[in-house]
Amino acid sequence: MSVQERKQRERAERERLIVATARELAEQQGWDAVTTRRLAERIEYSQPVLYSHFRGKREIIGAVALEGAAEMAAAVRAATSAVDGPRERVAALARAYLDFAARNPAVYDALFQLDGGLAYAQEDTPEPLKDAFAALLESLGEVAGDGVHPGLFTEVFWASLHGLATLTRARRLLPQDAAQRVELLVDRLAVV
Repeated sequence: MSVQERKQRERAERERLIVATARELAEQQGWDAVTTRRLAERIEYSQPVLYSHFRGKREIIGAVALEGAAEMAAAVRAATSAVDGPRERVAALARAYLDFAARNPAVYDALFQLDGGLAYAQEDTPEPLKDAFAALLESLGEVAGDGVHPGLFTEVFWASLHGLATLTRARRLLPQDAAQRVELLVDRLAVV
């Protein structure tokens, strides 16, 4: 391995460590606790080293969001591939999405609530975000209904899931009704 390759590998490892540490800290104490000073202390590097990877917290949030988007896409695809039939896939998608949001609140916030400097629904949207949407579209597109654009339907269904996720987390909805909400959403919106 050349010196250049070793340096690139070390740089990538430091970047992964920064993102993992930021994510861990955010999940434990919230995003307000994530500062470059605290990250530098935790990973035992100087703040200038952090700034050589990320210009600030915003870019770190963006990196966590991209990592989370890939994980969410994988979770949705795993759930939908494990069942047969369009209705079952949509229900599995909804449960997987809501479970991901509940298990990863800081990542979910990085993806959908905080400014990570990422472009959404544009030409320059990063691939992991496009792929996360594609993971939803793969199952939802087949139940959009006649004359309904699959992408538009996916956006509406996704917005409904997002509302359920955020209202549940804020304790605005009774947790014991979660399964019924998913069933109602699938039954009323998905044309099967």
